[in-house]
Amino acid sequence: MSGNVRLLNDTLAAARSEGRSALIAYLPAGFPTVDGGIEAVKAVLEGGADIVEVGLPHSDPVLDGPVIQTADDIALRGGLKIADVMRTVREAHAATGKPVLVMTYWNPIDRYGVERFTAELAEAGGAGCILPDLPVQESALWREHADKHGLATVFVVAPSSKDERLAEITAAGSGFVYAASLMGVTGTRESVGSQAEDLVRRTRATTDLPVCVGLGVSNAAQAREVAGFADGVIVGSAFVKHLLDAPDHAAGLQAVRALAGDLARGVRGQA
Repeated sequence: MSGNVRLLNDTLAAARSEGRSALIAYLPAGFPTVDGGIEAVKAVLEGGADIVEVGLPHSDPVLDGPVIQTADDIALRGGLKIADVMRTVREAHAATGKPVLVMTYWNPIDRYGVERFTAELAEAGGAGCILPDLPVQESALWREHADKHGLATVFVVAPSSKDERLAEITAAGSGFVYAASLMGVTGTRESVGSQAEDLVRRTRATTDLPVCVGLGVSNAAQAREVAGFADGVIVGSAFVKHLLDAPDHAAGLQAVRALAGDLARGVRGQA
């Protein structure tokens, strides 16, 4: 069965044709529970997100800040398995018809088996994977199987990436390029920073792939700012924090749905 890379491409193209950025949400699978996490992913998609990244919680999340680390720890303590991640992808996509990617470090895929992981992700209706710690020069095996199963391979670029390195990374990727707005880990911040706009400009010089910006965006005003120069706005920690801070799960679902709506207005310039 083929994955949904075409749906991802079409969704990003549709947002561009509307003269706006796409809103991409991130939530880890298994948080606060497997069923609760599926409900949360559906809520952000129903609230206005165009695309969602489902995180595969990992015991050593080098890119993730304290908010997502806390959520990952809750999921792992709850016994989360890769099968639960696949179920999250399957049910979220089936319920909404929207593109669902998995964001994961390389070690869990390597241990699980690349062929098995890509085949199962495609079967679940997944659109691809974001692989923040997989070096491009070591990615041939992954890309071979991802291509075979119709999955996007999204690499991460950072402000420290030299132009030659950007060209190497973007040539190997598909779907979109994940531009980390600043050096450091995920988390909400007061401002996204000027480094992001420069990184998008330099990345676009190397590729026709959409360039989507993440790390630091937490409200509609910031989403509107980033949407002024990026093809997509990626928001993660703000959604997770809403779930962590909510008095109960129902309130958390309401909060993330509302935040998705606010951010969706932001990327449309309505904030």
